[in-house]
Amino acid sequence: MKVYNTLTRKKEEFKTLKDGFVGMYSCGPTVYNYAHVGNMRTYIFMDILTRVLKYNGYKVKSVMNITDVGHLLSDADEGEDKMVTASKKLNKTPLEIADFYTKVFFEDLNKLNIEKPNVIPKATDHIAEMINFTEELVDKGYGYETSDGIYFDIQKFNDYGKLSRIKLDELLAGARVEVNNEKRNSYDFALWKKAPKEHIMQWQSPWGMGYPGWHIECSAMSKKYLGETFDIHTGGVDHIPIHHENEIAQSEALTGKMSANYWMHGEFMLVNGGKMSKKLGNTYTVKELEDKGYEPMTFRYFCLNAHYRNKINFTFEGMDSAKTSYHRLVNLLHKHKESDLTVSDDLINDYKTKFENAINDDLNIPMALGILWNLLKEEKSRKIYDLAINMDKIFGLKLKESKPYIEEDEKIEIPSEVEAFANARIEAKKNKDYAKADELRNKIADLGYLIVDTKDGFEIKKK
Repeated sequence: MKVYNTLTRKKEEFKTLKDGFVGMYSCGPTVYNYAHVGNMRTYIFMDILTRVLKYNGYKVKSVMNITDVGHLLSDADEGEDKMVTASKKLNKTPLEIADFYTKVFFEDLNKLNIEKPNVIPKATDHIAEMINFTEELVDKGYGYETSDGIYFDIQKFNDYGKLSRIKLDELLAGARVEVNNEKRNSYDFALWKKAPKEHIMQWQSPWGMGYPGWHIECSAMSKKYLGETFDIHTGGVDHIPIHHENEIAQSEALTGKMSANYWMHGEFMLVNGGKMSKKLGNTYTVKELEDKGYEPMTFRYFCLNAHYRNKINFTFEGMDSAKTSYHRLVNLLHKHKESDLTVSDDLINDYKTKFENAINDDLNIPMALGILWNLLKEEKSRKIYDLAINMDKIFGLKLKESKPYIEEDEKIEIPSEVEAFANARIEAKKNKDYAKADELRNKIADLGYLIVDTKDGFEIKKK
């Protein structure tokens, strides 16, 4: 198995710290609002990675945090905490906000068939670990105190910028004027923020009442649940230059060890060729897609058609195409399920090998999906159905639970008797003889058909 490591900018053979075991940390949601489909693309990537690891026989311990405190409106430690802002806007407590959006988030994961991580720690349950982490960094000389918090001195960490390839000298030379002139460097980041009395979320610390910085939570929780060094850290590409760079700095400054051996990042989802963001108001949720007639599996299928390291452009034309393709895939699959014919073991083994080569080549899911389509175009056979279901352990498209779709262009021949009853029912309704109309509807149903009233008249569908 090979994966692309953002840290080295290379595709590398995957080697674990412990034989047969993978420790993986994934950056989870800040639960102040609904997660949009761009966010969900990243979680689908994380899910595919977990599935491929398990397919290869690894036991996976996956950890994903819930950020319910500490994430300021700006990644540069400026502005108000996102949870506090949502709390004021909706007139609810931060706990109520977090509970509501966490529940919706996991409902969306379930709809998209994304497996839940083994450990899902909340930031607010790990304040003590974050305080201890910060204290140790101060003791080692990496953290320093100002009037508004405790900051990490990036110049003290020689490897700062190794993930994003930012050169520290160039970063500091090009720094903007810093609002907080107590900071030693403008890019020093907050480990702990001192809270004003009116701040909603605050805890007692050695520096008075306050709350954690965003970056410290992931370092503290990954260390607690996976140890000082673990196998894989995942997230979106937007995390590389700030959040993950800062995680590496504070974790490795504390332990003197690599924090994670492999860093893997999912690319952006664009919308109509441009950036997708809540600020721009061009985001969609899973629920909004459902309201527009798109099943969650259609969106998952849409995402699988692009490699996780490539941008993908969300359009409704693209979703329509994915919907059609997914329906055809399911219908083709079911024709194999019903076949009594057989195919050679050599053919099955050849497709299985090609499929495994694709998924183990840095999760080349688009290629693997193409192999599935080629497989299903072979002579109809139950063996092919069984192999496709095995492939779906990776795709997660719920193929085994699926039912054939009625193609839009598939004509249904309506028996003349049913048509006669339907026309008679319309006449009965015009004459306001509703008892007769209901009787005719029941007769139509007894013959295996449904009549659906429309603004233009009615439609007849097979039950």
